[in-house]
Amino acid sequence: MQLLYFASLRQAVGCAAEEIAPPPEVDTVGALIEWLKQRSPRYAAALRDLRAVRVAVNREYAGLERRIAAGDEIAFFPPVTGG
Repeated sequence: MQLLYFASLRQAVGCAAEEIAPPPEVDTVGALIEWLKQRSPRYAAALRDLRAVRVAVNREYAGLERRIAAGDEIAFFPPVTGG
């Protein structure tokens, strides 16, 4: 599974991308976020306010209930505004 971090989330986590292999019970976006928060204080801080985090799975916006699997690309980014 490839994780991508953009903008302020990239700065907070300390990397732009990483390959991970979470345990089998991490099978939704929400479970992945909770698992990541346990990895280190940096992840916990970056993902603490989910109102400020958007997620895309395989380049499609996804909610916390979205199922994930090995081989997926999951991107985390702050809300995007236009204008």
